[in-house]
Amino acid sequence: MSQPVGDIGLIGLAVMGQNLILNMNDKGFTVVAFNRTTSKVDHFLANEAKGTKVQGAHSIEELCAKLKKPRKIILLVKAGPAVDSFIEQLIPHLEPGDIVIDGGNSHYPDSIRRCKELEAKGFLFVGSGVSGGEEGARYGPSLMPGGSPAAWPFIKPIFQAAAAQVNGEPCCDWVGETGSGHYVKMVHNGIEYGDMQLIAEAYDILHRGLDLKEDEIADIFLTWNKGVLDSFLIDITANILKFKDDDGEPMVSKILDKAGQKGTGKWTAIAALDAGMPVTLIGEAVFARCLSSIKEERVRASKVISGPQKEEFKGDKKQFIDDLEQALYASKIISYAQGFMLMRETAKEMNWNLNYAGIARMWRGGCIIKSVFLGDINSAYQKKQDLESLLFDEFFNKAVHKAQPGWRRIIAQAVLWGIPTPAFSTALAFFDGYRSEVVPANILQAQRDYFGAHTFRVMPGKESAHLKAGEDIHINWTGRGGNVAASTYSA
Repeated sequence: MSQPVGDIGLIGLAVMGQNLILNMNDKGFTVVAFNRTTSKVDHFLANEAKGTKVQGAHSIEELCAKLKKPRKIILLVKAGPAVDSFIEQLIPHLEPGDIVIDGGNSHYPDSIRRCKELEAKGFLFVGSGVSGGEEGARYGPSLMPGGSPAAWPFIKPIFQAAAAQVNGEPCCDWVGETGSGHYVKMVHNGIEYGDMQLIAEAYDILHRGLDLKEDEIADIFLTWNKGVLDSFLIDITANILKFKDDDGEPMVSKILDKAGQKGTGKWTAIAALDAGMPVTLIGEAVFARCLSSIKEERVRASKVISGPQKEEFKGDKKQFIDDLEQALYASKIISYAQGFMLMRETAKEMNWNLNYAGIARMWRGGCIIKSVFLGDINSAYQKKQDLESLLFDEFFNKAVHKAQPGWRRIIAQAVLWGIPTPAFSTALAFFDGYRSEVVPANILQAQRDYFGAHTFRVMPGKESAHLKAGEDIHINWTGRGGNVAASTYSA
């Protein structure tokens, strides 16, 4: 067989795979393409890849034979068993030091397992988040690679060249160990759920609250897109609102209000619960989609459950719209602060060395949540890599304090109108809880000890003869119970 020519191989010729191959080809790399249905390889080479340096392979063996060592192979196949199946097929044709890259939307525990299994056999594994959809794959996605650190020097030139570029910097950097790349992609998708829900709530307030038409709301969004909310999602929402059906009606007004979901937002919410972190906004965004899906039940409820009588807004509309912009900005800050708190907690638990400034840089371009705002998050973590919360950074601290009055006015008005704002409201509730030195968890611990002898600890400075600092204490609240505690404080 002739000398290997391929810089990297790619398995999976669906639209994402094809576009990523063409992207890497444009950057000067020779890509070897393979698909389980080999006729797709021939079709791709004769059509989309015609006139390029892209090579085809009709078997796993041929794919591996055409690749320079260490071999680098990207899997862009359906997450789950298909990934494991292809890895099994690859192993007999690989040599120690070869690199298997999973670029699908895999759940991070699967990537942790695959990394350990492949490293045990002498191979290297990378689980990489790929964000930006079809267009991102073709012209520059956000890439979030993590796994075997020894793989990074070999894939770095290809990944950073293919990634989106912002101010001359690639939206791709090494994330961390084992499943961290897919973990960060999962949190990215959760934050995406939150951003989308916040924008939907802002639309609802303007549409149902101020009785504005889609074109008027689109113009407001376009104005916001010139300021602190400058982002891909605000931009496309303005375009969506302006889009008309053939009869001149706004297309968005004809779309059934039942939202679908692929599950990555749910994964983030579950990961937050597992980690004991209050990532409330992403959780509410997931539940809002769940609520939207019970459309028939909501229709029945609308006939029998009444809310407040809608009153025409008599205040200053311009001020109200400015307040809404600030409410959206502040809520977005909270959501990202929560997302980074979750990543920090999981990194501690998993012993990952995550680069938070790098993560913000990766998200500045090429992906769905790309925004100017991420440059500010990058700056915050550049100044302090171990920043506990974005709310402790001077820039974000000032921004939230400036937004606070308008944020509160918006939520109060929405409540009076009976317009649901689960994401706005939970963001403010978290903010008020986070800044509270004392919260009513003392009542919760007393209740737990009363009915289940779960113990409590005494507040510093409130010790007494029978209440010792640092001890797990159980009280016989009724005189009828015993003095034996059910469990430790943490139960």
